[in-house]
Amino acid sequence: MQDIFKNNSAYQIYVKSFCDSNGDGIGDINGIRSKLDYIKSLGVKYIWVTPFFCSPMNDNGYDVSDYRNVNPMFGTMQDCEKMISEADSLGLGFLFDMVFNHTSTEHEWFKKALDGDPVYQDYYLFRDGKEGHPPTEWVSSFGTNSWEYVPELGKFYFHLFDKSQADLNWNNPRVRAELKDIVKFWKDKGVKGFRFDVLNLISKPDNFFADTPKSGRAVSFCKDGPKVHEFIRELVRDTGISEMFTVGEMASTDIENCIRYTRPENHELSMTFSFHHLKADYKDGDKWSLMKPDLSKLHDIFSSWQEEMYSNGGWNALFWCNHDQPRIVSRMGNEGTYWKESAKMLATFIHLLRGTPYVYQGEEIGMTNPHFTGISQYKDVESLNYYEIMLSRGMTEEEALAVLDSKSRDNGRTPMQWTSGKNAGFSDSDGGTWIGIPESYKKINVEAQENDPDSILNYYRQLIKLRFDYPVISDGSVKFLDTGNSNIFAYERRLKSQRLVVLCNFSGNEEKISNIDVKGEILIGNYSGSHKIMQPFEALAILEK
Repeated sequence: MQDIFKNNSAYQIYVKSFCDSNGDGIGDINGIRSKLDYIKSLGVKYIWVTPFFCSPMNDNGYDVSDYRNVNPMFGTMQDCEKMISEADSLGLGFLFDMVFNHTSTEHEWFKKALDGDPVYQDYYLFRDGKEGHPPTEWVSSFGTNSWEYVPELGKFYFHLFDKSQADLNWNNPRVRAELKDIVKFWKDKGVKGFRFDVLNLISKPDNFFADTPKSGRAVSFCKDGPKVHEFIRELVRDTGISEMFTVGEMASTDIENCIRYTRPENHELSMTFSFHHLKADYKDGDKWSLMKPDLSKLHDIFSSWQEEMYSNGGWNALFWCNHDQPRIVSRMGNEGTYWKESAKMLATFIHLLRGTPYVYQGEEIGMTNPHFTGISQYKDVESLNYYEIMLSRGMTEEEALAVLDSKSRDNGRTPMQWTSGKNAGFSDSDGGTWIGIPESYKKINVEAQENDPDSILNYYRQLIKLRFDYPVISDGSVKFLDTGNSNIFAYERRLKSQRLVVLCNFSGNEEKISNIDVKGEILIGNYSGSHKIMQPFEALAILEK
């Protein structure tokens, strides 16, 4: 199964912000169709597209009200079918995003549950409270209580995320059958694979809420639940997708479970997304805080996940950015003097590791955080909730906005910057775009980089091609090396007689290296002439034969 993806890369599209074809300020399916040649030019083989199904859009499409129909804001089913077909003709395959932990409260299943139908009430997690209080004081991922009261029923329903996203009851075989039919529906449309949203949260604890702490973060009690592997194997088996490209998003998971999810003989998933490396700038585990990335922690997370997944037959998805993360060049690079160098270094580090790399729209041109200056510019429900929470905890508006400037999901959701022209080439709209476009588009855009051989864009194209050209990258072992310098990350890949050594300076200073001795062909990098002294944000990949 791994043969179909281990030397390939994927490109992620956040539909709402990729390309607007009809001038309404919102990206759409026909906008994606218009850019398929560009995506192919990158060298990727798969396109992960975020949900465009019918939705009230409280969480930008991750609150699905109809899994089998296209949200009119994004186009029609005919547009979708053309998109799949046109991509296929270019050798590109779509991965559709299945949000199966929860549905929108606007979904017909939930509406029937509210009408009192016991069959559909069992599709969700309704529970009695006690003296008007919810069953627990668990906190949802968006900062509110994870229970919502329904006066008409005298019951609470459970939601790990927003109150408009009611969690499904996967213990109910009818629910599992419904979800399998949805997968088969899109498989029959020609989709080449699936990305499953927060998949490790679908199996809730045994004796749900009875034997668990009454307060705390809800996700921590629901991660990697007792039947999660059983449920995934059943889903894959009964939909016939075992040989397709499948990736599961895993919230607060661990290495042992990700090995189980992805080991081929277990017949679960091709690979997993895990997020531990993107918590290296969380102060005391708190996302909504400000701190510089802890490079020692970052190094240790990468080395342990890479080496343990490799030695036990697991497979990683490799990524820095997605629609839920700030821009990596703003987060761990340098937006100013070393913008280009740091963007290339970060790309080098992630793309030459063992696993399947993902490029998030705009990452390939070094897009940065937008640096919004007022709360009215933010659209993300999580960011708006936590802004109020931060104010309630005593932060000033200025302090809370500084945290959002660094941590908000909207940092990765501003429109794709295609040109230096109107609306960054994203839209012809005269009425503005759904979310603001940062001033950086005048400098950072596809048009400015397309024909520049030294551009970040063309550097990404080289990296993606290397994975095809050198089997040591796709198939080789992985081991992290001691450089004698905490700012320099180094690892080696080995396959037969080949040894590839990758060196990356995560610092904005000149740094010295010890303990590394390698000579050979320089495959890629901002080479300064010596791998014993690395320039600010320098990257280097050397192949020994």
